[in-house]
Amino acid sequence: MTTSDSVSSLAALEARLAQDLDYLGFPGRQWMPVRQKDGEAMLDVAVIGGGQAGLAASVALAQQGIRAVIFDRSPAGKEGPWATTARMETLRSPKELTGPALGLPSLTFRAWFDAQFGREAWTAMDKIPRLQWMDYLAWYRRVMNVDVRNDTAVTGIHPLPDGTAVRLDLRTSAGVQSVLARRVVLATGRDGLGGPAVPAFVNALPRSRWAHSSDDMDYGQLAGLRVGVVGAGSSAMDSAATALEAGARSVELLIRRPDLPRVNKGKGAGVPGLTQGHFDLSDERKWRIRHYINVANVPPPHGSTLRVSAFPNAFFNFGCPILSVAPQGDSMRVSTPKGDFEFDFLIVSTGFKVDWPNRPEFDSIASHIRTWKDRFVPAPGDEDQELADSPDLGPVFEFKERVPGECPGLERIHCFCYPAALSHGTVSGDIPAISDGAKRLASGVASLFYREDFDHHFANLEAYSEPELFGDEWTPAPPPGERT
Repeated sequence: MTTSDSVSSLAALEARLAQDLDYLGFPGRQWMPVRQKDGEAMLDVAVIGGGQAGLAASVALAQQGIRAVIFDRSPAGKEGPWATTARMETLRSPKELTGPALGLPSLTFRAWFDAQFGREAWTAMDKIPRLQWMDYLAWYRRVMNVDVRNDTAVTGIHPLPDGTAVRLDLRTSAGVQSVLARRVVLATGRDGLGGPAVPAFVNALPRSRWAHSSDDMDYGQLAGLRVGVVGAGSSAMDSAATALEAGARSVELLIRRPDLPRVNKGKGAGVPGLTQGHFDLSDERKWRIRHYINVANVPPPHGSTLRVSAFPNAFFNFGCPILSVAPQGDSMRVSTPKGDFEFDFLIVSTGFKVDWPNRPEFDSIASHIRTWKDRFVPAPGDEDQELADSPDLGPVFEFKERVPGECPGLERIHCFCYPAALSHGTVSGDIPAISDGAKRLASGVASLFYREDFDHHFANLEAYSEPELFGDEWTPAPPPGERT
């Protein structure tokens, strides 16, 4: 397909999408009252994060006739991990998944791809290239007219003392600002309530000698170096492969397990029943399924693993948990049960955790948020720190107070990011069910607004006066005895 054909086909797709949206009455009719607080305008919904979850949430809210503004700290085109810290060649999800399309065929990645590259290219493609997914999300944002304010970091989140709104402190290129929002959605990704889970042994090293796999760093600096990678999950493989491709002298994967897991249990759990029904499960069953998936662990993708093993200077070391790390001049000595290793640089691919102190924007609310360890005690042997630290969320992903009454307005903040998984299932970040989660969030927020504004809507009902009939549509019949 030529460039001109591609542009023409994409324009045709956009015209079809616009017609579909018109048929569906998108965006929904405005029904929300304009609210102010002491003369200051309030946003209906502020969404923090302009990645795929934030975009899907914003569009789902627009379907409900609710105005949302997204704030993202990154420049346009850098939202989420795709063009920054992600290092996989392709997405891990099957290409057929519809992602954030919200049931609109013309909004799917496949429709966007087919319009530009054709069906033969679609058939030939195995998985979606990572940077192409970012291009798709940029297109999604444009054609759905999503209001994203880039280069805007949220530095503080403060529910008002009267519980009626949430104030956001913002740092922008124009300086420090603040806004009021009736509700706030946290669409902040995998590390949405914290940051990297960094093992204590790295404290023995200068910061210049190690990185977490989520760090935004130049892997070119690893050329000619002996690199250790701690872990064997997807991110570990991606980091190892990127280091090797950048010219690392060698890469040693230090893998705690005696073998790599073979089966992605999370993928096996992905059925509509779980997507729609996880929230309604008992506490015991929610914990059981999430803990089982955590313990089974997710194997790295087939292609990512081959990307590493294709290099003769890549070494898979099993049964190698880290016992100690010690600086040794410009290098380091890493001790394991299988022996000692000498590295010039260490990459830890050890996942993420809820870590409130790592996110100062949550300082005013963190101590008030109810977590699962406040409500549930697992059976002996089923302890799981990730699950224990997860927020205990309501039906609209809203935070709950640990002590009722101590933080009015906390329930106006909705956690639409990965730590919601224990309460709601994986519907708030991962591609497979992101549309289901966004629709659940938007319909729930619409219900909350309607209840809150009931008097306003009832007054509108009483004042509604558009006639269906004008009185001239019929002629009253005379009594039977007076008819001729």
